[in-house]
Amino acid sequence: MASLQENRLASIDTLSSSSASQPYPDLERTARKLLAYCRENGWAGYDPYDALNSRLFKALPFLDSRLPRIALTQALKRSPVNVRSLALVPKTQNPKAIALILSALLKFPSSVVDGREDFISYMIDRLVALRSLGVSYWAWGYSFPWQGRTILVPAGAPNLVCTAFVAGALLDAHEQQHDRRCLTIAVGAAEYILKELYWTDGAEAGFSYPIPGLRSETHNANLLAAALFCRVYRLTGEKKFLEPALQVTRQAVGKQRADGSWFYGESRSQRWIDNFHTGYNLQALQSIDRDLKTDEFDASMRRGFEFYRANFFREDAAPKYFHDRVYPLDIHCVAQSIITLCEFNHLDSTNTELAYRVFQWAMRRMWDERGFFYYRVLRLCTIRTSYMRWSQAWMLRALASLLDLSCSVQGPTNPEAG
Repeated sequence: MASLQENRLASIDTLSSSSASQPYPDLERTARKLLAYCRENGWAGYDPYDALNSRLFKALPFLDSRLPRIALTQALKRSPVNVRSLALVPKTQNPKAIALILSALLKFPSSVVDGREDFISYMIDRLVALRSLGVSYWAWGYSFPWQGRTILVPAGAPNLVCTAFVAGALLDAHEQQHDRRCLTIAVGAAEYILKELYWTDGAEAGFSYPIPGLRSETHNANLLAAALFCRVYRLTGEKKFLEPALQVTRQAVGKQRADGSWFYGESRSQRWIDNFHTGYNLQALQSIDRDLKTDEFDASMRRGFEFYRANFFREDAAPKYFHDRVYPLDIHCVAQSIITLCEFNHLDSTNTELAYRVFQWAMRRMWDERGFFYYRVLRLCTIRTSYMRWSQAWMLRALASLLDLSCSVQGPTNPEAG
């Protein structure tokens, strides 16, 4: 049964109809429709990796082993037709999606979102309710189990990346709304990462991901945790977070390649370079420099951004997933490209125009007028499945960044170009 607050939210007119004050009214229109779509679906949806939520695994236990899990996950992820309803996969609320939507709501200009405070309060309450069970800390995991190459991660099992994004959104709420509860919860999440995931081995250090005890060197996960630690240190003065953050960050910077890029991770199976994880790295370094009032990592960040700008965009502004090939063209990369370009607008005055061209490309190739974005454009087809975490929540966050930036800088000379 829906709560009273959910019923009240359902009656809210999501976004104001006025767009005269904004340079790009099509941005507002898209944000309005996308937020309405998410609300109408109860902020829940499918995910590229949610195949193991299928009730078939309970009905047919012989399927519940490593190879069938991997096969079904890849089949549903790659299928151009969404067959999850036939596979008995339910839609779920994912904590990372809720966190991204919360951050977007906090960033949207006040003239755009009507009923904004109610939405923000609801998202915070959902994050509290969706915390991982069975752990004494504040932590979060995905709303589905997923099978890696060697391990099975249970649904709801806390992991670093999900926890870092949720804690970051709660800190956004604290800094904008002065909500001490959000600060307390976010600090609790940092305590979880410090006490359960931080590891050292001689000169090496890192944070376990995707499960405690796994000492992989995954750069985006390490830098996301380090950035969270630095932000908590700035807000609380708790020095215990500072040294681990600096040690891990310096190690990640030391692994940056000569061309400015990072591999996803340092194991043999992680030697690829992709768009959105590179964007995470760059944003984390910028956040660390800002929170510590230092320029120690500025040169690394600038080299990384130069690589990002030079290697992840086609001439038509379509953002590439990998630096060395065209396909797939993925909506998560669209969103992260817009966010990264907006965050680093100070490094290149043409970033705003490119970010808007990325948005326009996505509207031409990946937008459905029912109010959502498609998953992927491939060489021979488009996968039109709607995913809440991977696609819609990320695009809400990206549109919020672009709208926020468009309020403070002059837009392209010809907004219809590209």
